[in-house]
Amino acid sequence: MSTVVIHSEGLGKSYHRGALQQSTLLRDHLSRMLKSPLSVFRRPKDETFWALEDVSLEVREGEVLGLIGRNGAGKTTLLKILSRITKPTTGWAEIHGRVGSLLEVGTGFHPELTGRENTFLSGAILGMGKSEIDRKFDEIVAFAELEQFIDTPVKHYSSGMYVRLAFAVAAHLEPEILFVDEVLAVGDAAFQKKCLGKMGSVSRQGRTIVFVSHNMTALQRLCTRVVWLNGGKVTDAGDPRKVIDHYLQRNAVANLESVWEDNLTAPGNERVRLRSVRVIPQTDFGELITVHTPLRIEFTYFNYVPEMMLNVSMFLNNLEEVCVFNVASDFAPRPAGLIRHTLEIPGDFLNAGSYYVNMLIVKDASTGILFRDNVVAFEVVEGEVVGNWYGRVPGAVRPKLNWRSEAIDAGDLEVSTARGQST
Repeated sequence: MSTVVIHSEGLGKSYHRGALQQSTLLRDHLSRMLKSPLSVFRRPKDETFWALEDVSLEVREGEVLGLIGRNGAGKTTLLKILSRITKPTTGWAEIHGRVGSLLEVGTGFHPELTGRENTFLSGAILGMGKSEIDRKFDEIVAFAELEQFIDTPVKHYSSGMYVRLAFAVAAHLEPEILFVDEVLAVGDAAFQKKCLGKMGSVSRQGRTIVFVSHNMTALQRLCTRVVWLNGGKVTDAGDPRKVIDHYLQRNAVANLESVWEDNLTAPGNERVRLRSVRVIPQTDFGELITVHTPLRIEFTYFNYVPEMMLNVSMFLNNLEEVCVFNVASDFAPRPAGLIRHTLEIPGDFLNAGSYYVNMLIVKDASTGILFRDNVVAFEVVEGEVVGNWYGRVPGAVRPKLNWRSEAIDAGDLEVSTARGQST
């Protein structure tokens, strides 16, 4: 039996929230002291919440452990405790082996140093000697695809360039235990595929990986075991397919509209503020949505800056956390006041399953100024069944495309083939 390399018992991490912010101006401080001399010694009221609570784990050498859960479930907090970045409030954890962590884009990089210098710096932090880094350097740069920019200060890198170099360093300098958070979502599809392939290679070498991701397909392919965190606690653990199916079924909740009547509590800022997002089935059967049902998705928001150049970008995701598609509205100056954008999704396009919408309001076609995750959700069910197939049709979408079928004369086919061979 393989050796246990990560062992935790009763891990918990609490934080304070809701503390009242008081002015730090001297006149305000003196005013409070004169009104109530003892108030300066009192801490503002706050509330304790547990980001992680009573988590016990054993991870064995060579295992690939996946952590799943909604945003705020405690996944990153757990990785930060295991990486010795954050101290637990309760419990303890033992790590046996050299650790490499990739928890945030560019963690450990100095913005004024070049990619080359940061590679050596990160390697030294991971406990590597200069000769070992020298031996791996060309391979790291090639993997990150940064040959032309390796001597450029990383403050000029895009987020994708940051994460490519950070992952390349962490994966190639051979840590015995590798912690990877959802930073791979920053890279493009080709690089994500390369990273997943590299993690598969690392695991086959007998090294241990703890992997946080919303990509359920990658988790099922890579992981030997999955732990589902919910509200800071372990809800389920075990076989990846069973745990992921349980997680997806639990989170399949329809919410066809989100409306904020009160501008004070609506998501937004001094530039824009959401009013509503609605999924409107174009059917006579109420809210039932089948694979044949056309949909209209409507976004409304208040624009507070006259003639600001705005558009809405929508991301439709399935419950496997795969983006089915991303589309954007027209880009134009918007008047001050209530703005509405409407998107039409035709029938016979989406597959049966559960979907949710993320949205982004973009300024100047380049700067996101408001992001809202899981703003609406809906379920698509099967329509009438054709033929004898009752299983689930594979694929993220199932468009109805035009086929042409015809009978052809076998003699004509033989003549055509013969002519093709003689030319």
